[in-house]
Amino acid sequence: MVTSPATATDPVCGMTVDPDASRHSDHDEHSYFFCSASCQAKFDADPTAVLAAFETRSRRQTDGADSEPSCCDEHGGRGRHPEHGVSAAEHTSVETDRGSAAANLSTLYTCPMHPEIEQLGPGDCPICGMDLEPKSVDMAPPADDEPYADMTRRFWVGVALSVPLVVVAMGPMVGLRFADRTGHAVLGWLQLALATPVVFWCGLPLLIRGAKSFRSLNLNMFSLITVGTLAAYLFSLVVVVLPGVIPEAFYEHGVAPLYFEAAAVIVTLVLLGQVLELRARQQTGGAIRELLQLAPESATRITAQGDQVVSLDAVQKGDRLRVRPGEKVPVDGRVVSGASSVDESMLTGEPIPVQKVEGDEITGGTLNQTGALVMEAVGVGGDTVLNRIVQMVADAQRSRAPIQKLVDVVAGYFVPAVIVCSIAAFIGWAAFGPEPRLAHAFVAAVAVLIIACPCALGLATPMSVMVGVGRGAKEGVLIKNAEVLETMENIDTVVVDKTGTLTQGRPEVTAVETFGDWQESEVLRLAAAVEAQSEHPLAIAVVRRAKTDGLRVEEATNFDSITGGGVRARVENHDVLIGNAELLDEQGVAEVDAGRAVAGSHQAGGATVVFVSIDNRLAAMLAITDPIKPSTPAALKTLHELGLKVIMLTGDAQPTANAVASQLGIDEFHAGVSPQEKHDFVRRLKNEGKTIAMCGDGINDAPALAEANVGIAMGTGTGVAIESAGVTLVGGDLRGVAAAGMLSRQTMRNIRQNLFFAFVYNALGIPVAAGLLYPVFGLLLSPMIAAAAMSFSSVSVIANALRLRSAKLS
Repeated sequence: MVTSPATATDPVCGMTVDPDASRHSDHDEHSYFFCSASCQAKFDADPTAVLAAFETRSRRQTDGADSEPSCCDEHGGRGRHPEHGVSAAEHTSVETDRGSAAANLSTLYTCPMHPEIEQLGPGDCPICGMDLEPKSVDMAPPADDEPYADMTRRFWVGVALSVPLVVVAMGPMVGLRFADRTGHAVLGWLQLALATPVVFWCGLPLLIRGAKSFRSLNLNMFSLITVGTLAAYLFSLVVVVLPGVIPEAFYEHGVAPLYFEAAAVIVTLVLLGQVLELRARQQTGGAIRELLQLAPESATRITAQGDQVVSLDAVQKGDRLRVRPGEKVPVDGRVVSGASSVDESMLTGEPIPVQKVEGDEITGGTLNQTGALVMEAVGVGGDTVLNRIVQMVADAQRSRAPIQKLVDVVAGYFVPAVIVCSIAAFIGWAAFGPEPRLAHAFVAAVAVLIIACPCALGLATPMSVMVGVGRGAKEGVLIKNAEVLETMENIDTVVVDKTGTLTQGRPEVTAVETFGDWQESEVLRLAAAVEAQSEHPLAIAVVRRAKTDGLRVEEATNFDSITGGGVRARVENHDVLIGNAELLDEQGVAEVDAGRAVAGSHQAGGATVVFVSIDNRLAAMLAITDPIKPSTPAALKTLHELGLKVIMLTGDAQPTANAVASQLGIDEFHAGVSPQEKHDFVRRLKNEGKTIAMCGDGINDAPALAEANVGIAMGTGTGVAIESAGVTLVGGDLRGVAAAGMLSRQTMRNIRQNLFFAFVYNALGIPVAAGLLYPVFGLLLSPMIAAAAMSFSSVSVIANALRLRSAKLS
């Protein structure tokens, strides 16, 4: 089976593109991928010439020469290593030789509105024209952002030149008739001198993006700005240089009008919008930046020569690190020696420190408090919990919500429709408007082009998703993608596992009832040897009890995990089987009914009962109690207030499940449920029209998590459960389910507000710019006012999205 490479390079323009979302053509048994229909058409017309030019550019880049400018990247592809077309045999390895620069995600940039667009280094999107942003968030302060600094510089130069230009042009409205002293010709040349640097230096990035959009046929906001600005500027230029060619139908008060101030102010206001937009977009990465700042900058490595302070990047798996009181744990690892209390609130949200001793796992970014620890590094670099969280949040922020599909359809027709409206406005005013008809027609046509704002539509969804996902991350609610965020809003039923979800997930063996000649210590020792190879919380409880009692635990062999039923292994020539009564019945174990009789009283008190069979005879019953989390009752209350039905599924026996459900006021519960039955139950609810969120933390929950509309994994659980889930609760707290529900509702409400504003703004703004108000109020919208409205429409959408940063989730 032929697979597509992770990324490829458009041979026409040099743009790095996603093959799965790009056009492609085949030539000489190679596949070539393109950023747009225009590039593909150029290639198809003469592939040999295109590839020859591409080879030339490749050699120049390899030799260190500056590459030629591309239609899709104003930086000319600096720092990229172009690939050739991809043959069937090369499909899976096209990226292996990209070099260290390409491998460094910190140099990879993408578009928030079109995530399929990727390139090395900053630039602008060839589809929408927006500034690209880095795929990974670095620790640099936002103020250091070069695109932001460049736009700010251009904006202030534009202000400095536009203010005197507006005073000169608009002076007659307030009695300042400069033309009476200098004459119209001199005044025209002065306005030309002031406007030219604003349009062609300050507005250069805007004009370049507009030119690219026409070249690639991806018309966008910058297409409209370019046409409108250049129309106003070039018309005025002709008036100044060749005044005799202007028809008298354009004249106002016997003089051909000038629109230099309109062109300059349009550019300046659009630059202001870009500055505000870039500033706001920087703030959307604040949540990830805060997560990154949880990690220390250095670690103390223990070597034969003594302690060495090294950067975090230098820490390798297996290194021994010293963590002193008050220091942050540098990476994920295991305590080798020492004991201390560690503040894990960054993960769990719980303010109470957790005691750590030899053998305990410890997470990077947590704070060591009282004691000194020596730890072994287990997870470093991108393998740490903190880095996985950061990457998960970053990926989710770039994902696209299903509601975005509607916006994409509208956006595809938007710009051509605006250009048609602009032409129609010109024709209408020229044919039916008052004198001077052509002057009015020109102003209306330019105003229509300038006021339309496709960016407001395009930003409505991704900005809300970015901020919403970041807000959830700060509360320990990790959303896998935007589709999950949208689906979560419609959840009406929450299905929860008991152990580790409703309960603390740290059960303790509270009673041991033996049968036959077996002693409690001997049964615990053999059972612990088997359970030591299982990750289930109940297994950990058995091992913990054996260690507490000082028992020596041997190594078990032939271990087998019976999913949802129990475990078995061979220990010291004994066949040991541990599980529920049903499993022991299936295996033909004798005297199970005697165990059931003893178990009833323990189950009525909410304990989970586990039976131990040794050599096919019942040897003991273990009563294991897992205390309910203190936060569970309040979390369930919030879920009920949100109108959600809560159903508990558990593998525990009926009496135990009944005790827990009664204590917590759960709507419905089912006991003795196997993993397959959990999966089937969730599917049955979905077939009944329910929208299901499933919460769990173990391997046995993974099938149901995958089947549910939204799977929610407790961060304290297993990797399998987390991989199967759409939402991960870092702290493993059921309050996170309520927070995820509230976050989803608020984010989707915010998206709808943004879309409503964007649609209404354009639906009203374009007709007003075309002259809708003129018959009633005698008002024709100035292109300068249109530019201000357009700039602030996209800024308003971003500002509304940023409100989610302070959304209340509890």
